Amino acid sequence: MEIVAGSITSDRSRAAEERRGGPLIVTEDLELLDDLLRLCAAAGAEPAVHHSPPEQKGGWEDAPLVLVGDDAAARCRGASRRRGVFLVGRDQDDPDVWRRAVEIGADCVLRLPDAESWLVDRIADVVEGAGRQALTVGVIGGRGGAGASTLATALAVTAARSGRRTMLVDGDPLGGGLDVLLGGEHTEGRRWPDFAASKGRVAGGALEESLPELHALRVLSWDRGDSVVIPPEAMRSVLAAARRRGGSVVVDLPRRVDEGVAEALAQLDLGLLVVPGELRAVAAANRVASVVSMVLPDLRVVVRGPYAPGLDEQWVAKALGLPLAGELPTEPGLTAAQSGGAPPGGNGRGPLARFCTAFWERALVGEGVG
Repeated sequence: MEIVAGSITSDRSRAAEERRGGPLIVTEDLELLDDLLRLCAAAGAEPAVHHSPPEQKGGWEDAPLVLVGDDAAARCRGASRRRGVFLVGRDQDDPDVWRRAVEIGADCVLRLPDAESWLVDRIADVVEGAGRQALTVGVIGGRGGAGASTLATALAVTAARSGRRTMLVDGDPLGGGLDVLLGGEHTEGRRWPDFAASKGRVAGGALEESLPELHALRVLSWDRGDSVVIPPEAMRSVLAAARRRGGSVVVDLPRRVDEGVAEALAQLDLGLLVVPGELRAVAAANRVASVVSMVLPDLRVVVRGPYAPGLDEQWVAKALGLPLAGELPTEPGLTAAQSGGAPPGGNGRGPLARFCTAFWERALVGEGVG
C-alpha cells in the first residue's frame, strides 16, 4: 500500500495542485462532441478538443485519457501507441468498430449512451488523479463496550501521525460520535446527515475538503440530531470516494449488520473484531463474527485484557476460529487522558499506540494487507 507523504490540509490550493489535466477528445462529430463535453462537465473535467491527434509534442502521449470519436479513428492511425485510448461512438451495430479500435491501439470500445456512467467514472478518476486505493480497515466490537471506537480512533491518529493521508469514518450512528472522542464536536465541517441522500459518484477531493480536520486527519462523524440511518447507497458512494483518495481509511462499525453496514463491510480490506478476554464476550463475539464473515472474508480478532482465569489471547482467537491480529493489554490512565482532551493513541506511547504502530507496519508490507 502506498504511503502518502504529508498530512491533510484544508488548503484548496493544494487540492488544485493535485488535479490532473482533463482528457483529450479527438472528433469532428459535433453531436458526439456535445455528449463528451457533457460527460466531462459531469465529472468536473476540462478537456482539450482536437479534430486529429495534436501536433504539439506530448499532446497525444501526455494526455491522461484520450477519447477518439468513430469519425476520427482513421486520422489517429499513425499516432503513437499508448494506454488510456477509448474509441467512442453511438452505432451499436457497426461491424468494423473493433477493427478500427485495433488500428489505433484503443483499450476498449464505448457505445453511448450505454457507457455514459462508466465513462464519467473514468474521467472523474483522471480529474482526481486516482491511483492506488486506500488501505481500508474496519473495527467492530465483539460486545458492547469492547473498545472498538477507541481502537478505530487510535489507528487513524497513528496513521495520520506517520504522515499518511487518513480518513476516519464513523459508521455507528448510536456510538456517540467519533468527533467527540477526538474533542472536535464543535469543529466546522459536514457530518453524515449531509451525505444521507448521496447516490452515484461522490468526488473524493470535495468529500475530503468538506470534513472536519482533527489531529491531522479527516473525520466523518454524526451531528447531534436525530438522524441515525446511513442508506446503503450513501455508504457505498462515500466510502468509495474516501478510498479513491489513497492512504488509509478506518471505519468504526456497529455490531448490528444492516444494509448500510453490509455496504461498508464489502469495501473493507480487512476487519478487526475487538474482544475482551472473558467468556461472555467471546460468546457474544462469536455471533457477531458469524454475521460479519458472511460479507467480509478477512476478519481478525484483537483481544483486550485483562483476562478471565484460564484465558489468553491465543485461547480467544482459537475459540472464535479467527486469525489473531494482536493483543491490547490494559492501559492505565487512558480514560483520564481522553477526558483531558488527548485522543486515543495521540502521544505515540503506551500499549494502544504501540499496537497501532505495529499493525500499520505489518499491514503495509508488500504494498498490501499483511
